[in-house]
Amino acid sequence: MPESAWKFLFYLGSWSYSAYLLFGTDYPFFHDPPSVFYDWTPGMDVPRDIAAAYLLQGSFYGHSIYATLYMDTWRKDSVVMLVHHVVTLLLIISSYAFRYHNVGILVLFLHDISDVQLEFTKLNIYFKSRGGSYHRRHALAADLGCLSFGFSWFWFRLYWFPLKVLYATSHCSLRVVPDIPFYFFFNALLLLLTLMNLYWFLYIVVFAAKVLTGQVRELKDLREYDAAEAQSLKPSKAE
Repeated sequence: MPESAWKFLFYLGSWSYSAYLLFGTDYPFFHDPPSVFYDWTPGMDVPRDIAAAYLLQGSFYGHSIYATLYMDTWRKDSVVMLVHHVVTLLLIISSYAFRYHNVGILVLFLHDISDVQLEFTKLNIYFKSRGGSYHRRHALAADLGCLSFGFSWFWFRLYWFPLKVLYATSHCSLRVVPDIPFYFFFNALLLLLTLMNLYWFLYIVVFAAKVLTGQVRELKDLREYDAAEAQSLKPSKAE
């Protein structure tokens, strides 16, 4: 539970801040994605409010690589999770260095909202049976959080992300800055991120199918190993 509580607070704060940058300031990036490249020049100044978001996110994902390897529970998707953290940190560092920071804020906003709902749902799963008794309000919150999480993952990561970010970086960038540097490198990382989003969405679809067919009657994380699998992993992990 401490892992989920910490991640929930972080993602809630980071997503709220990116939402503030996109909707509470004059940045037009969400409503006008091609604007992320307007007036782009190599070595341009990074606004302090965006630089603060980059410092926060870069520190978090740097720590997340270490935590996935040595601190977090090992799950079926831990290898993919590790690749995700490395790719995300590369995107943060490279987009700051190449001055594609406007794109970065849009990417962070579209991704962090799903993590907020995931950790919220996991916390309520823990709370619903705390103290050896059943808590109906937390069970309801977990069910609603699960539905909201699945919808937001599809809408933000698989619909808006390609529509706004990939469209801007792969198409609009060449029209605004025809000789834009590191075009293929940057877009390759974003496409890899999209593939991982699709990979995790399959877990969501499988879970939904098991609920609808009655194979699962209670919310649980399908990425967790069952007791037999966990026992068989112990020697190999120690090795």
